[in-house]
Amino acid sequence: MKAMIFPKSLKKGDRIAVISPAGAVEESQLEKGLKLIQANGFEPVLGKNVYTKFSNGYLYAGTEAERTDALNWALNDNEISAVWASRGGYGCQHLLEGIKLTEFSKNPKWFIGYSDNTVIQSYLLKKGFASIHAQTVKTSGFGVSSKSYEQTFDILNGKMPHYSVEKNQYNKPGKAEGIIVGGNLALIYALLGTPYSFDFKDKILFIEDIGEKFYALDRMLMSLELAGVFRKIKGLIVGGMTLMEDEKENKNYNESFDEFACKIISERIARYDFPAVFGFPNGHIFDNRPLIIGANIKMKSGDICKIEF
Repeated sequence: MKAMIFPKSLKKGDRIAVISPAGAVEESQLEKGLKLIQANGFEPVLGKNVYTKFSNGYLYAGTEAERTDALNWALNDNEISAVWASRGGYGCQHLLEGIKLTEFSKNPKWFIGYSDNTVIQSYLLKKGFASIHAQTVKTSGFGVSSKSYEQTFDILNGKMPHYSVEKNQYNKPGKAEGIIVGGNLALIYALLGTPYSFDFKDKILFIEDIGEKFYALDRMLMSLELAGVFRKIKGLIVGGMTLMEDEKENKNYNESFDEFACKIISERIARYDFPAVFGFPNGHIFDNRPLIIGANIKMKSGDICKIEF
């Protein structure tokens, strides 16, 4: 794999495009996030479709063409210094065949998001560009950890994160170094066998998810196993497994690391010798700390768990 390209640090007054590449969002849901961008010295610039609503069995933020155009504008407009997704939801896969990086390739910028945005981050990674798997603009209105946003702005300002993670009974001890790939497990699974799938060879894989039945979680893991993913990776980081089994009945968003989900993952990877860290603070959780997809990291799992960029 060619050397990963990291965007330049932002400076005060730089413009951050806010776009909605997937699900629809209400104007009130972005108010706090937009103010946060301004408070950190940047100018939020809204894409044309940010508050658009288009229903085709699911409420999208515009048609596929509208969402693709907004993404391409944000990526390629040279007056924009970073791109921040308003939310995830569903629909980013629709955009993959229409993404253009004509100007972006000459002037790379950070793309920030998580959940459904995993597929856009995989696309950028295939082209050699790092991105930030972190809170969307909308989640600032959920009362989430302020530190999760602070560290995202730290990255935009050129400061790389380092993490110490609490010991977890499902951890597999060991050390590994490699480029981190991944994001939302359902999207990693959905991209398998396509030209947009992550390259897993010698990588450290990160996974997180929300609202999945336990059998569906195992099915996704089984597909990764059958695709040879676990034979290729050098390490595994497991983030939030939130509202698992029955999202409608389990309303507690802070129950972020479902123990049975972790047990399923642990049993599926037991025969492999790579280290694994469970309970990493990233995902559909209160304290969603940023990860840089495409960055080289060092991970240590054991009594003390560390992730260093």
